[in-house]
Amino acid sequence: MSKHIKLHLNALLEAIEKIEIYTTDFTNSDDFYHEQKSFDASMMQFVVIGEVVARLDEKYKLEHSTIPWQKIKDFRNIIAHDYFGIDADEIWDIINNKLLPLKEEIYNLKVEIDNE
Repeated sequence: MSKHIKLHLNALLEAIEKIEIYTTDFTNSDDFYHEQKSFDASMMQFVVIGEVVARLDEKYKLEHSTIPWQKIKDFRNIIAHDYFGIDADEIWDIINNKLLPLKEEIYNLKVEIDNE
């Protein structure tokens, strides 16, 4: 099972890193939102993150409940089903204030598996 979990964690890290790349040149939500390619590419990576989280083993998610797995999955659903209702300021806040801590937590989980 840890092999599958490690693959999922790597996929999460890759998606987060893509969002970081796509958003690095922006200083505010308005500019980011109006640069359609970067905005759309980032939204797609949030969908990927939600899909990967949905595929993670439930027991594993319960064992690592400090990560808001359900909120991440719910966010994916908002993007996928209410794309035109997305608030660019909220997305920008998530990118700038929540993505790096999530990346660090995911990375630490990966290191845990590597050290087993």
